[in-house]
Amino acid sequence: MKGGVIAVIAILAVFQLAVQHGHAVTCGEVDVSLMPCINYLIGHDSSPSPACCAGVKAVKGMASTTADKRACCGCVKAAANRYTDLKDEAAQSLPTKCAVQLDIPISRTVDCTK
Repeated sequence: MKGGVIAVIAILAVFQLAVQHGHAVTCGEVDVSLMPCINYLIGHDSSPSPACCAGVKAVKGMASTTADKRACCGCVKAAANRYTDLKDEAAQSLPTKCAVQLDIPISRTVDCTK
């Protein structure tokens, strides 16, 4: 019984660390989440992979506040600009193809302050 209580406390502590309030979104987190999408975004794959869609869902989960959405937007925009062969149509269709309503446009030219 004592071991079970300790395990529950440990799980709760890990969960608390994962959902800390005030945690700022980093471009590293966004980049890692969207990395599986690169082959789709540059036209090597005809549809996004399940790992890509999981990453899109993860980015949606990171963007819970206006500040987080703006940070994610800036990271996505910067990442899009790193890939000169990025297909704009693929980028714009990515959330829909992954069945995720993403409030962050995937674009090289988006104004992230709006």
